[in-house]
Amino acid sequence: MTVGIGRRARNMEELGQNLEALHAFEPVDFKPYAPQEGDVFISSWAKSGTTMMQQMFHQLRMGAATGRGDMDFDDISRMTPWEDSAMMCDFDMTVEQRAAPRGFKSHREYERLPAGMRYIVTLRDPHETYRSFHRFFEGYLLERGAMSLEDFFPLWMLGGPGGCDYFTHLLSWYARRNEPDTLLAPYHWAAKNRPAMIRRMADFLGIELTDELAAMVEAHTEREFMYAHKDKFNDKMMCDAMEQRLGISEFDSTKVHQVGSSGKDLPPSVVEQIDAMWAERVEPVTGHADFASLEAELVGSA
Repeated sequence: MTVGIGRRARNMEELGQNLEALHAFEPVDFKPYAPQEGDVFISSWAKSGTTMMQQMFHQLRMGAATGRGDMDFDDISRMTPWEDSAMMCDFDMTVEQRAAPRGFKSHREYERLPAGMRYIVTLRDPHETYRSFHRFFEGYLLERGAMSLEDFFPLWMLGGPGGCDYFTHLLSWYARRNEPDTLLAPYHWAAKNRPAMIRRMADFLGIELTDELAAMVEAHTEREFMYAHKDKFNDKMMCDAMEQRLGISEFDSTKVHQVGSSGKDLPPSVVEQIDAMWAERVEPVTGHADFASLEAELVGSA
């Protein structure tokens, strides 16, 4: 039996109906997250490098444990589970993971994550997240062309399942930039300087990074490699749940593209709204007038 509206949403109301229907099923296998000492949360904001960090984390721990990489999975979020979608996917968050430390995906700010854990976070320019978020939703949760970039603003502000708005997330993690339990880096710096980011992550996790391990993780996190395996980074568990329960199929949900998203083609009205919120909320706290300035601070302290 399928529920919801029987197709992808065309507006916010229909999207809400489909998501509500996904939650209406009684889970069979779902178990909530149970904290363990040493757990790691990969908690970048939506479309800000979460998938790359999940892949880097998983390959590091698997390489350290087994001497080789691991691509034997159907969904990276089965390797680093995401509590905010687990009930919809009927997934057991306590399932044994393949190697230590345990890792989990999130889009939350620090204050809504379990305290006393370790946190890996990448930050990205808000204009780019907006364009990438819209690109991701089309053909996945929204019918392609149904929602304009201008009309997408309320969805962008929601930040994805279990998330928060962009500015709450950024300020929360910026405040923890010097904390020893937090590894914080700009997304583009991490992508362009993967060897350095791999070293930082290995040190953060307490993993001895040999030349062989570093080379394997670097190869497994190249855009070309991840694009060649893009079906492993496409929210397969969520897509399966939507097909079974909502009757929706043929998803365009990959998170890895040959060319990344740019915010340069955003409508002026969207840019103005984002910039106004930055000036109101971020600049008074950080002293940075835009993301480029904040990014420079983080790169300079890396």
